[in-house]
Amino acid sequence: MGGVQRAVSEWQKLPLSLTELCIDTTLRCGQSFRWRKIDDEWHCVLQGCIISLKQDAAHLHYRAIWPSHKQKLSAAVAPRTPLSLTYSCPSPRVKEEQDDGVQVASASVSAHDSDVDDDDGTARFLRSYFALSHSLSAMYEQWASSDANFARRAPAFTGIRILNQDAWETLVAFICSSNNNISRISQMVHKLCLHYGPYIGTVAGETFHDFPGPEALAGTRVEAHLRELGFGYRAKYIAETARIVATERPAGWLRQLRNPECPALDALGGGGVGDAKEEKNAEPTAPSYRATHEALVELSGVGPKVSDCVCLMGLGWGEAVPVDTHVWQIAQRDYAFGKGGKSKTFSKATYDAVGDHFRKIWGPHAGWAQSVLFTANLKSFSQQASGAKAEVSSAAIKVEEAKETTALAGKPAARVTKRKTVVTEVSSAVVKVEEITETTALVGKPAARVKKRKTVVAKVALKLEDDDIQVAEAKISTLRTSKRLRTRA
Repeated sequence: MGGVQRAVSEWQKLPLSLTELCIDTTLRCGQSFRWRKIDDEWHCVLQGCIISLKQDAAHLHYRAIWPSHKQKLSAAVAPRTPLSLTYSCPSPRVKEEQDDGVQVASASVSAHDSDVDDDDGTARFLRSYFALSHSLSAMYEQWASSDANFARRAPAFTGIRILNQDAWETLVAFICSSNNNISRISQMVHKLCLHYGPYIGTVAGETFHDFPGPEALAGTRVEAHLRELGFGYRAKYIAETARIVATERPAGWLRQLRNPECPALDALGGGGVGDAKEEKNAEPTAPSYRATHEALVELSGVGPKVSDCVCLMGLGWGEAVPVDTHVWQIAQRDYAFGKGGKSKTFSKATYDAVGDHFRKIWGPHAGWAQSVLFTANLKSFSQQASGAKAEVSSAAIKVEEAKETTALAGKPAARVTKRKTVVTEVSSAVVKVEEITETTALVGKPAARVKKRKTVVAKVALKLEDDDIQVAEAKISTLRTSKRLRTRA
Protein backbone atom coordinates (compact mmCIF):
# COMPACT_ATOMS: atom_id res chain seq x y z
CA MET A 1 0.00 0.00 0.00
CA GLY A 2 2.89 2.30 -0.71
CA GLY A 3 2.58 5.76 -2.13
CA VAL A 4 -0.36 6.86 0.01
CA GLN A 5 -0.14 10.45 1.14
CA ARG A 6 -0.24 11.11 4.86
CA ALA A 7 0.06 13.98 7.32
CA VAL A 8 2.58 13.31 10.06
CA SER A 9 3.61 15.70 12.79
CA GLU A 10 7.20 15.69 13.98
CA TRP A 11 7.99 14.17 17.34
CA GLN A 12 7.30 16.60 20.16
CA LYS A 13 7.54 16.17 23.91
CA LEU A 14 5.91 17.04 27.20
CA PRO A 15 8.03 17.32 30.35
CA LEU A 16 6.68 14.47 32.44
CA SER A 17 8.36 12.17 34.95
CA LEU A 18 7.68 8.46 35.27
CA THR A 19 6.19 9.04 38.70
CA GLU A 20 3.50 11.21 37.10
CA LEU A 21 2.86 8.89 34.16
CA CYS A 22 4.26 5.51 33.15
CA ILE A 23 2.71 4.58 29.81
CA ASP A 24 4.16 1.04 29.84
CA THR A 25 2.01 0.32 32.88
CA THR A 26 -0.99 2.59 32.35
CA LEU A 27 -1.66 1.51 28.76
CA ARG A 28 -1.67 -2.23 29.49
CA CYS A 29 -3.32 -2.51 32.91
CA GLY A 30 -6.86 -3.09 31.65
CA GLN A 31 -8.19 0.42 31.09
CA SER A 32 -7.89 0.82 27.34
CA PHE A 33 -7.68 -2.13 24.97
CA ARG A 34 -6.63 -0.55 21.67
CA TRP A 35 -3.07 0.62 22.35
CA ARG A 36 -0.51 -1.43 20.46
CA LYS A 37 3.21 -1.42 21.12
CA ILE A 38 5.37 -1.70 18.02
CA ASP A 39 9.06 -1.75 18.86
CA ASP A 40 9.40 0.97 21.51
CA GLU A 41 6.40 3.05 20.47
CA TRP A 42 2.74 2.88 21.48
CA HIS A 43 0.07 3.57 18.85
CA CYS A 44 -3.70 4.04 19.02
CA VAL A 45 -6.42 5.75 16.99
CA LEU A 46 -8.01 8.48 19.06
CA GLN A 47 -10.33 11.20 17.77
CA GLY A 48 -9.81 9.98 14.20
CA CYS A 49 -6.01 10.06 14.05
CA ILE A 50 -3.18 7.78 15.08
CA ILE A 51 -1.43 8.97 18.23
CA SER A 52 2.09 7.63 18.74
CA LEU A 53 3.85 7.75 22.10
CA LYS A 54 7.20 6.87 23.59
CA GLN A 55 8.73 7.84 26.90
CA ASP A 56 12.01 8.46 28.66
CA ALA A 57 12.71 9.35 32.28
CA ALA A 58 11.88 13.02 31.85
CA HIS A 59 9.55 13.37 28.84
CA LEU A 60 6.54 11.93 27.09
CA HIS A 61 7.26 12.04 23.35
CA TYR A 62 4.32 12.14 20.96
CA ARG A 63 3.26 12.69 17.39
CA ALA A 64 0.02 12.55 15.43
CA ILE A 65 -0.60 10.79 12.12
CA TRP A 66 -3.90 11.54 10.48
CA PRO A 67 -5.84 11.71 7.25
CA SER A 68 -5.34 15.24 6.02
CA HIS A 69 -9.09 15.80 5.90
CA LYS A 70 -11.68 15.74 8.65
CA GLN A 71 -13.08 12.30 8.06
CA LYS A 72 -16.64 11.42 9.11
CA LEU A 73 -18.38 8.11 9.41
CA SER A 74 -20.70 7.46 6.51
CA ALA A 75 -24.43 7.83 7.05
CA ALA A 76 -24.80 4.08 6.71
CA VAL A 77 -22.36 3.50 9.54
CA ALA A 78 -22.92 6.25 12.09
CA PRO A 79 -24.92 9.22 10.85
CA ARG A 80 -25.27 10.75 14.33
CA THR A 81 -21.67 10.45 15.48
CA PRO A 82 -19.13 12.49 13.51
CA LEU A 83 -15.44 11.94 14.14
CA SER A 84 -13.72 15.22 14.92
CA LEU A 85 -10.02 15.78 14.36
CA THR A 86 -9.92 19.08 16.22
CA TYR A 87 -7.09 17.83 18.40
CA SER A 88 -4.97 16.75 15.47
CA CYS A 89 -5.25 19.66 13.10
CA PRO A 90 -2.11 20.39 11.10
CA SER A 91 0.52 22.88 12.18
CA PRO A 92 3.66 24.27 10.53
CA ARG A 93 5.45 21.21 11.88
CA VAL A 94 3.40 18.86 9.72
CA LYS A 95 5.12 17.01 6.93
CA GLU A 96 3.34 15.45 3.93
CA GLU A 97 5.27 12.31 3.02
CA GLN A 98 5.01 9.06 1.14
CA ASP A 99 6.58 5.75 2.16
CA ASP A 100 5.64 2.26 3.24
CA GLY A 101 6.06 2.84 6.97
CA VAL A 102 2.98 4.94 7.67
CA GLN A 103 -0.07 5.34 5.47
CA VAL A 104 -3.34 7.15 6.01
CA ALA A 105 -6.31 8.31 3.98
CA SER A 106 -5.47 11.48 2.10
CA ALA A 107 -7.32 14.69 1.20
CA SER A 108 -6.86 18.43 1.43
CA VAL A 109 -6.15 20.33 4.66
CA SER A 110 -8.68 22.98 5.62
CA ALA A 111 -7.57 26.54 6.30
CA HIS A 112 -9.14 26.41 9.76
CA ASP A 113 -6.92 23.49 10.72
CA SER A 114 -3.78 25.40 9.79
CA ASP A 115 -4.50 28.29 12.15
CA VAL A 116 -3.25 26.52 15.29
CA ASP A 117 -0.25 28.30 16.76
CA ASP A 118 2.92 26.36 17.53
CA ASP A 119 1.22 22.99 18.07
CA ASP A 120 -1.14 20.61 16.31
CA GLY A 121 -3.38 20.32 19.36
CA THR A 122 -2.10 16.87 20.32
CA ALA A 123 -0.49 18.12 23.55
CA ARG A 124 -3.79 19.58 24.70
CA PHE A 125 -5.54 16.34 23.86
CA LEU A 126 -2.98 14.25 25.76
CA ARG A 127 -3.26 16.46 28.84
CA SER A 128 -6.97 15.71 28.84
CA TYR A 129 -6.64 12.01 27.94
CA PHE A 130 -4.12 11.33 30.73
CA ALA A 131 -5.84 13.74 33.16
CA LEU A 132 -2.57 15.56 33.73
CA SER A 133 -4.22 18.32 35.76
CA HIS A 134 -3.96 15.98 38.77
CA SER A 135 -0.65 15.69 40.63
CA LEU A 136 -0.25 11.94 40.82
CA SER A 137 2.70 12.00 43.23
CA ALA A 138 0.64 14.07 45.69
CA MET A 139 -2.27 11.63 45.36
CA TYR A 140 0.02 8.63 45.96
CA GLU A 141 1.40 10.34 49.06
CA GLN A 142 -2.12 10.94 50.35
CA TRP A 143 -3.22 7.34 49.77
CA ALA A 144 -0.05 5.94 51.33
CA SER A 145 -0.49 8.07 54.45
CA SER A 146 -3.98 6.63 55.01
CA ASP A 147 -3.34 3.03 53.97
CA ALA A 148 -0.33 0.94 54.99
CA ASN A 149 -1.12 -1.69 52.36
CA PHE A 150 -1.07 0.91 49.59
CA ALA A 151 2.18 2.34 50.98
CA ARG A 152 3.73 -1.13 50.80
CA ARG A 153 2.68 -2.01 47.27
CA ALA A 154 2.63 1.32 45.43
CA PRO A 155 6.39 1.99 45.12
CA ALA A 156 6.68 -0.69 42.41
CA PHE A 157 3.73 0.79 40.50
CA THR A 158 4.22 4.53 40.24
CA GLY A 159 2.79 6.50 37.35
CA ILE A 160 -0.56 4.74 36.94
CA ARG A 161 -3.20 7.25 35.91
CA ILE A 162 -6.87 6.77 35.13
CA LEU A 163 -7.47 7.55 31.46
CA ASN A 164 -10.13 10.06 30.43
CA GLN A 165 -11.63 8.00 27.62
CA ASP A 166 -14.60 8.16 25.30
CA ALA A 167 -17.63 6.92 27.24
CA TRP A 168 -19.13 4.86 24.41
CA GLU A 169 -15.92 2.98 23.70
CA THR A 170 -15.41 2.34 27.42
CA LEU A 171 -18.96 1.03 27.75
CA VAL A 172 -18.61 -1.49 24.92
CA ALA A 173 -15.10 -2.55 25.92
CA PHE A 174 -16.19 -3.41 29.45
CA ILE A 175 -19.27 -5.26 28.24
CA CYS A 176 -16.66 -7.42 26.50
CA SER A 177 -14.81 -7.81 29.83
CA SER A 178 -17.45 -10.11 31.35
CA ASN A 179 -15.70 -13.37 32.39
CA ASN A 180 -12.73 -12.38 30.30
CA ASN A 181 -9.07 -11.37 30.48
CA ILE A 182 -7.17 -8.37 29.12
CA SER A 183 -5.74 -10.26 26.15
CA ARG A 184 -9.11 -11.57 24.93
CA ILE A 185 -10.85 -8.25 25.57
CA SER A 186 -8.20 -6.55 23.43
CA GLN A 187 -8.81 -9.07 20.64
CA MET A 188 -12.54 -8.44 20.73
CA VAL A 189 -12.16 -4.67 20.69
CA HIS A 190 -9.74 -4.97 17.78
CA LYS A 191 -12.32 -7.03 15.87
CA LEU A 192 -14.99 -4.40 16.48
CA CYS A 193 -12.71 -1.72 15.04
CA LEU A 194 -11.58 -3.87 12.13
CA HIS A 195 -15.09 -4.88 11.02
CA TYR A 196 -17.13 -1.80 11.97
CA GLY A 197 -14.78 1.15 12.45
CA PRO A 198 -13.37 3.47 9.78
CA TYR A 199 -9.87 2.77 8.49
CA ILE A 200 -7.44 5.51 9.52
CA GLY A 201 -3.98 4.34 8.50
CA THR A 202 -1.20 1.78 8.62
CA VAL A 203 1.89 1.80 10.84
CA ALA A 204 4.71 -0.69 10.38
CA GLY A 205 2.43 -2.94 8.36
CA GLU A 206 -0.38 -2.94 10.95
CA THR A 207 -3.72 -1.36 10.06
CA PHE A 208 -5.48 0.99 12.46
CA HIS A 209 -9.22 1.67 12.60
CA ASP A 210 -11.16 4.00 14.84
CA PHE A 211 -13.78 2.69 17.25
CA PRO A 212 -17.27 2.31 15.73
CA GLY A 213 -20.15 4.46 16.91
CA PRO A 214 -23.37 3.04 18.38
CA GLU A 215 -25.20 3.19 15.05
CA ALA A 216 -22.55 1.00 13.47
CA LEU A 217 -23.20 -1.72 16.05
CA ALA A 218 -26.99 -1.45 16.12
CA GLY A 219 -27.71 -3.23 12.85
CA THR A 220 -29.92 -6.30 12.66
CA ARG A 221 -27.04 -8.57 11.58
CA VAL A 222 -24.51 -7.35 14.14
CA GLU A 223 -25.32 -9.87 16.87
CA ALA A 224 -25.02 -12.88 14.55
CA HIS A 225 -21.80 -11.55 13.05
CA LEU A 226 -20.24 -10.94 16.46
CA ARG A 227 -21.09 -14.48 17.49
CA GLU A 228 -19.28 -15.70 14.38
CA LEU A 229 -16.30 -13.60 15.48
CA GLY A 230 -16.19 -15.32 18.87
CA PHE A 231 -17.97 -12.83 21.14
CA GLY A 232 -20.36 -15.46 22.52
CA TYR A 233 -23.18 -14.19 24.72
CA ARG A 234 -21.59 -10.72 24.77
CA ALA A 235 -22.71 -10.25 21.14
CA LYS A 236 -26.32 -9.84 22.23
CA TYR A 237 -25.41 -7.33 24.94
CA ILE A 238 -23.33 -5.19 22.57
CA ALA A 239 -25.96 -5.11 19.81
CA GLU A 240 -28.81 -4.40 22.23
CA THR A 241 -26.94 -1.64 24.10
CA ALA A 242 -25.92 -0.06 20.79
CA ARG A 243 -29.56 -0.06 19.67
CA ILE A 244 -30.71 1.55 22.93
CA VAL A 245 -28.06 4.28 22.83
CA ALA A 246 -28.59 4.94 19.12
CA THR A 247 -32.39 4.98 19.05
CA GLU A 248 -33.86 5.27 22.55
CA ARG A 249 -31.54 7.68 24.33
CA PRO A 250 -31.36 11.38 23.44
CA ALA A 251 -28.35 12.77 21.64
CA GLY A 252 -25.61 13.50 24.13
CA TRP A 253 -27.04 11.11 26.72
CA LEU A 254 -23.64 9.73 27.76
CA ARG A 255 -22.24 13.25 27.96
CA GLN A 256 -25.02 14.21 30.34
CA LEU A 257 -23.84 11.47 32.71
CA ARG A 258 -20.29 12.79 32.87
CA ASN A 259 -18.74 14.31 35.97
CA PRO A 260 -18.84 18.07 35.29
CA GLU A 261 -15.44 18.41 36.99
CA CYS A 262 -13.88 16.12 34.38
CA PRO A 263 -14.64 17.52 30.91
CA ALA A 264 -15.04 15.13 28.01
CA LEU A 265 -12.22 14.76 25.53
CA ASP A 266 -14.22 16.72 22.98
CA ALA A 267 -15.13 19.56 25.35
CA LEU A 268 -12.18 21.50 23.94
CA GLY A 269 -13.71 21.37 20.51
CA GLY A 270 -13.88 17.79 19.23
CA GLY A 271 -16.44 15.02 19.50
CA GLY A 272 -16.33 11.58 21.03
CA VAL A 273 -17.52 8.62 19.00
CA GLY A 274 -20.61 7.99 21.09
CA ASP A 275 -20.92 11.42 22.66
CA ALA A 276 -22.75 13.45 20.05
CA LYS A 277 -23.15 17.03 21.23
CA GLU A 278 -26.33 18.08 22.93
CA GLU A 279 -28.77 20.28 21.11
CA LYS A 280 -28.50 23.94 22.00
CA ASN A 281 -31.84 23.86 23.78
CA ALA A 282 -30.95 20.88 25.97
CA GLU A 283 -31.66 21.35 29.65
CA PRO A 284 -28.52 21.55 31.81
CA THR A 285 -28.12 18.60 34.14
CA ALA A 286 -26.28 18.07 37.42
CA PRO A 287 -25.44 14.36 37.43
CA SER A 288 -24.05 12.49 40.43
CA TYR A 289 -21.93 9.35 40.60
CA ARG A 290 -24.75 7.29 42.12
CA ALA A 291 -27.30 8.45 39.56
CA THR A 292 -24.87 7.75 36.73
CA HIS A 293 -24.13 4.29 38.08
CA GLU A 294 -27.82 3.41 38.22
CA ALA A 295 -28.52 4.82 34.75
CA LEU A 296 -25.84 2.62 33.21
CA VAL A 297 -26.97 -0.63 34.83
CA GLU A 298 -30.26 -0.29 32.94
CA LEU A 299 -28.36 -1.16 29.75
CA SER A 300 -28.03 -4.70 28.44
CA GLY A 301 -24.96 -6.51 29.74
CA VAL A 302 -24.11 -3.82 32.31
CA GLY A 303 -23.88 -4.86 35.95
CA PRO A 304 -22.37 -2.98 38.91
CA LYS A 305 -18.75 -3.70 37.93
CA VAL A 306 -19.12 -2.71 34.27
CA SER A 307 -21.06 0.38 35.32
CA ASP A 308 -18.29 1.45 37.69
CA CYS A 309 -15.64 0.86 35.02
CA VAL A 310 -17.51 3.21 32.69
CA CYS A 311 -18.08 5.74 35.49
CA LEU A 312 -14.38 5.75 36.39
CA MET A 313 -12.64 5.51 33.01
CA GLY A 314 -15.22 6.91 30.62
CA LEU A 315 -17.17 9.50 32.59
CA GLY A 316 -14.67 10.95 35.06
CA TRP A 317 -16.18 9.74 38.35
CA GLY A 318 -12.99 9.19 40.31
CA GLU A 319 -14.80 7.77 43.34
CA ALA A 320 -16.11 4.79 41.36
CA VAL A 321 -14.43 1.57 42.53
CA PRO A 322 -15.00 -1.37 40.16
CA VAL A 323 -14.97 -4.59 42.19
CA ASP A 324 -14.07 -7.62 40.09
CA THR A 325 -12.44 -10.89 41.14
CA HIS A 326 -9.03 -9.22 41.51
CA VAL A 327 -10.32 -6.44 43.75
CA TRP A 328 -12.39 -8.94 45.74
CA GLN A 329 -9.22 -11.00 46.30
CA ILE A 330 -7.46 -7.85 47.49
CA ALA A 331 -10.36 -6.99 49.79
CA GLN A 332 -10.29 -10.47 51.36
CA ARG A 333 -6.51 -10.80 51.59
CA ASP A 334 -5.51 -7.30 52.67
CA TYR A 335 -8.62 -5.68 54.15
CA ALA A 336 -10.26 -8.51 56.11
CA PHE A 337 -13.40 -8.88 54.00
CA GLY A 338 -15.03 -12.31 54.04
CA LYS A 339 -13.38 -13.47 57.27
CA GLY A 340 -15.26 -16.74 57.14
CA GLY A 341 -13.03 -17.91 54.28
CA LYS A 342 -12.10 -16.99 50.73
CA SER A 343 -15.02 -16.78 48.35
CA LYS A 344 -15.11 -16.04 44.64
CA THR A 345 -18.64 -14.65 44.73
CA PHE A 346 -20.23 -11.81 46.64
CA SER A 347 -23.58 -10.10 46.90
CA LYS A 348 -24.57 -6.62 45.75
CA ALA A 349 -24.48 -5.52 49.40
CA THR A 350 -20.92 -6.80 49.72
CA TYR A 351 -19.99 -5.12 46.43
CA ASP A 352 -21.23 -1.79 47.76
CA ALA A 353 -19.52 -2.36 51.12
CA VAL A 354 -16.15 -2.94 49.47
CA GLY A 355 -16.48 0.22 47.39
CA ASP A 356 -17.60 2.28 50.36
CA HIS A 357 -14.69 0.96 52.45
CA PHE A 358 -12.15 2.00 49.84
CA ARG A 359 -13.82 5.37 49.34
CA LYS A 360 -13.56 5.95 53.09
CA ILE A 361 -9.83 5.12 53.06
CA TRP A 362 -8.75 6.78 49.81
CA GLY A 363 -11.21 9.61 49.35
CA PRO A 364 -12.71 11.19 46.21
CA HIS A 365 -10.25 9.49 43.83
CA ALA A 366 -10.59 6.03 45.35
CA GLY A 367 -10.91 4.50 41.88
CA TRP A 368 -7.46 5.77 40.99
CA ALA A 369 -5.92 4.17 44.09
CA GLN A 370 -7.82 0.94 43.42
CA SER A 371 -6.29 0.76 39.92
CA VAL A 372 -2.79 0.70 41.44
CA LEU A 373 -3.58 -2.29 43.67
CA PHE A 374 -5.54 -3.94 40.85
CA THR A 375 -2.49 -3.72 38.59
CA ALA A 376 -0.19 -5.02 41.33
CA ASN A 377 -2.48 -8.06 41.62
CA LEU A 378 -2.31 -9.02 37.94
CA LYS A 379 -0.13 -11.99 37.04
CA SER A 380 1.27 -10.12 34.06
CA PHE A 381 2.79 -7.61 36.49
CA SER A 382 4.03 -10.13 39.07
CA GLN A 383 7.67 -9.44 38.30
CA GLN A 384 7.17 -5.72 38.66
CA ALA A 385 5.40 -6.35 41.97
CA SER A 386 8.45 -8.24 43.24
CA GLY A 387 10.64 -5.21 42.62
CA ALA A 388 12.90 -7.02 40.15
CA LYS A 389 15.12 -4.73 38.12
CA ALA A 390 15.45 -6.90 35.06
CA GLU A 391 13.29 -9.24 33.05
CA VAL A 392 14.05 -12.87 33.67
CA SER A 393 13.33 -15.67 31.29
CA SER A 394 14.48 -19.22 30.94
CA ALA A 395 16.63 -18.19 28.00
CA ALA A 396 18.61 -15.88 30.25
CA ILE A 397 20.13 -18.78 32.17
CA LYS A 398 22.44 -21.12 30.34
CA VAL A 399 22.12 -24.86 30.66
CA GLU A 400 25.44 -26.17 31.90
CA GLU A 401 26.83 -29.61 31.41
CA ALA A 402 30.06 -30.62 33.10
CA LYS A 403 32.14 -33.75 32.98
CA GLU A 404 34.07 -34.78 36.04
CA THR A 405 36.69 -37.49 35.99
CA THR A 406 37.79 -38.96 39.28
CA ALA A 407 40.74 -41.27 39.85
CA LEU A 408 40.99 -44.27 42.11
CA ALA A 409 43.96 -44.43 44.46
CA GLY A 410 47.00 -45.58 42.56
CA LYS A 411 45.12 -46.13 39.33
CA PRO A 412 44.30 -44.02 36.29
CA ALA A 413 40.98 -42.35 36.02
CA ALA A 414 38.40 -45.06 36.29
CA ARG A 415 35.09 -43.31 36.76
CA VAL A 416 33.35 -40.64 34.73
CA THR A 417 30.62 -38.45 36.20
CA LYS A 418 28.29 -36.32 34.11
CA ARG A 419 26.41 -33.46 35.70
CA LYS A 420 23.68 -31.71 33.78
CA THR A 421 21.92 -28.64 35.20
CA VAL A 422 18.60 -27.74 33.59
CA VAL A 423 16.44 -24.73 34.32
CA THR A 424 12.90 -26.05 34.64
CA GLU A 425 11.04 -22.95 35.78
CA VAL A 426 11.81 -19.25 36.07
CA SER A 427 9.62 -16.59 37.63
CA SER A 428 10.19 -13.14 39.09
CA ALA A 429 11.89 -14.34 42.26
CA VAL A 430 12.16 -18.11 41.95
CA VAL A 431 14.30 -20.38 39.85
CA LYS A 432 13.83 -24.13 39.90
CA VAL A 433 16.91 -25.99 38.79
CA GLU A 434 17.05 -29.70 38.08
CA GLU A 435 20.45 -31.31 38.51
CA ILE A 436 21.03 -34.80 37.22
CA THR A 437 24.22 -36.61 38.18
CA GLU A 438 25.04 -39.86 36.45
CA THR A 439 27.97 -42.09 37.26
CA THR A 440 28.94 -44.45 34.46
CA ALA A 441 30.59 -47.84 34.61
CA LEU A 442 34.29 -48.19 35.38
CA VAL A 443 36.47 -47.25 32.46
CA GLY A 444 37.78 -50.28 30.65
CA LYS A 445 35.77 -52.77 32.66
CA PRO A 446 32.38 -54.39 32.19
CA ALA A 447 29.50 -52.56 33.75
CA ALA A 448 29.01 -53.69 37.32
CA ARG A 449 26.80 -51.09 38.85
CA VAL A 450 25.19 -47.91 37.61
CA LYS A 451 23.99 -45.29 40.08
CA LYS A 452 21.58 -42.54 39.14
CA ARG A 453 20.86 -39.70 41.50
CA LYS A 454 18.36 -36.96 40.74
CA THR A 455 18.55 -33.86 42.90
CA VAL A 456 16.22 -30.90 42.48
CA VAL A 457 17.25 -27.53 43.79
CA ALA A 458 13.95 -25.76 44.30
CA LYS A 459 13.11 -22.14 44.91
CA VAL A 460 16.53 -20.62 44.51
CA ALA A 461 16.20 -16.86 44.94
CA LEU A 462 17.48 -14.55 42.24
CA LYS A 463 19.80 -11.68 42.94
CA LEU A 464 19.67 -9.09 40.18
CA GLU A 465 22.57 -6.69 39.89
CA ASP A 466 23.24 -4.56 36.83
CA ASP A 467 20.95 -6.77 34.77
CA ASP A 468 23.10 -9.85 35.45
CA ILE A 469 21.51 -12.94 36.87
CA GLN A 470 23.17 -14.62 39.82
CA VAL A 471 22.00 -17.47 41.97
CA ALA A 472 22.10 -16.42 45.59
CA GLU A 473 22.87 -18.77 48.48
CA ALA A 474 19.90 -20.92 49.36
CA LYS A 475 19.03 -24.16 51.07
CA ILE A 476 18.90 -27.16 48.78
CA SER A 477 15.91 -29.40 49.04
CA THR A 478 16.54 -32.94 47.80
CA LEU A 479 13.25 -34.28 46.52
CA ARG A 480 14.37 -37.64 45.19
CA THR A 481 17.61 -39.49 45.86
CA SER A 482 19.52 -42.70 45.39
CA LYS A 483 17.72 -44.61 42.75
CA ARG A 484 19.98 -47.61 42.06
CA LEU A 485 20.01 -49.91 39.07
CA ARG A 486 22.09 -53.11 39.24
CA THR A 487 23.57 -54.97 36.29
CA ARG A 488 25.65 -58.14 36.20
CA ALA A 489 29.00 -58.46 34.41
